[in-house]
Amino acid sequence: MSVWNPDNIRDVAESVGIGTLGDEVLQTLCSDIEFRLSLVLEEALKFMRHRKSGTLSTQDVTQALRVLDVEPLYGYESTRPLKFGEASIGPGQPLYYVEDEEVDFEKFINAPLPKVPREIAFTAHWLAVEGVQPSIPQNPSTADARNQELVPKGPGANPHMSAINGDNVTVKPLVKHILSKELLLYFEKICGALVDESSDEYRLAAIASIRTDPGLHQLVPYFVQFIAEKVTHNLKNLFILTQMMHLAMAMLENDSLYVDPYIASVIPPILTCLIGKRLGPISNPANPVDPTSSYPLRSLAASILRSICKKYSKTSHTLKPRLARTCLKHFLDPTKPLGSNYGGIVGLAAIGGPEVVRALIVPNLSDYDRLILREAMEDESRRKEAEVITEALVEALGSLEADGVGMANGHANGDAELNQKLKEKVGDLVGTRLLDLDRPRLVKAILEA
Repeated sequence: MSVWNPDNIRDVAESVGIGTLGDEVLQTLCSDIEFRLSLVLEEALKFMRHRKSGTLSTQDVTQALRVLDVEPLYGYESTRPLKFGEASIGPGQPLYYVEDEEVDFEKFINAPLPKVPREIAFTAHWLAVEGVQPSIPQNPSTADARNQELVPKGPGANPHMSAINGDNVTVKPLVKHILSKELLLYFEKICGALVDESSDEYRLAAIASIRTDPGLHQLVPYFVQFIAEKVTHNLKNLFILTQMMHLAMAMLENDSLYVDPYIASVIPPILTCLIGKRLGPISNPANPVDPTSSYPLRSLAASILRSICKKYSKTSHTLKPRLARTCLKHFLDPTKPLGSNYGGIVGLAAIGGPEVVRALIVPNLSDYDRLILREAMEDESRRKEAEVITEALVEALGSLEADGVGMANGHANGDAELNQKLKEKVGDLVGTRLLDLDRPRLVKAILEA
């Protein structure tokens, strides 16, 4: 016996013009209907389970009909619950139907039309050109950046009220940079070993680990910030400054670390150690300090700049010119101490080699000798620094000899006119020191520069 009522099939048949149906035909149609309904329900239950629900919905049945390649039922695609009304067609024969929502045509017609959506279009623009953001409408302006700083933090904060009150609060980053406990412990041990003056073994082991360990990618920004903080707050401690320079050099020598995005943050501490106005302890009568004690640190910083320019100047075309401009300014400024002049000299020689020496140092040597170096030589308290600067200038000019072409005939000391030209070009002090070296090829390279 079939569960489906045969009278329903007989009513449908009469509605389409079929007057009589045999009992066998009705029984066969009832069985076929039950089979097809079971297929639809099984597929609909699969969709219900996949969406992690315990209630069968009209969407599940529609998806099941689409899978079975059956035309779906129209009019039941609604996420809102259906409201059923009840009507009576006779005693004990209730009829349930879905109540339709009544729509007022006058309100519907007079309602404002929605805005026409904009057409989809694509355009390209430069987000940044060599690290500089162009001022175009597509990029955020400085006013937008200032307004972003005023946005309050916290889940319940009201940005409008905060902006009105003028509270200058910063926004917490949405993504936190989380370090593992092992990396955090490693970072603390490395930082402790670098600033520990009592243990050379641990300090050298820490530098060697940073230079060779391939798994320190997440610690690069932390090391950069550590270098900046230590250099800023320890300008009188040459030991700390030297160790920070060794740390920066070790990071640059580690081929496994991607330091390119942090070069702009690493250079300022290095320039501070190169051309800083006051580095090391302050000298006083009770505790005299060697005025050239900071010069090895400045030379180390210059060697780091040489490595940076050699490795990253191809990706940033403005790196060398900016560094050379900064070093040249401190080299020629008579108001700067001799330590800054020395840092500018060794920095220029390290940044560009013979080309920069020929273009920037040689043309300014005569004025530097006359205005700064000669006066420092006459001052007993600054003579030692002036001698070190003279040696640095001679060493920088020595790079022109290897870069020069051709050989000089005879000796420079034997030609008085040649000696006079040399002293006019580089100054008396540096010229005399060059003539004492008896290197005619170097003298010719300088005169041809």
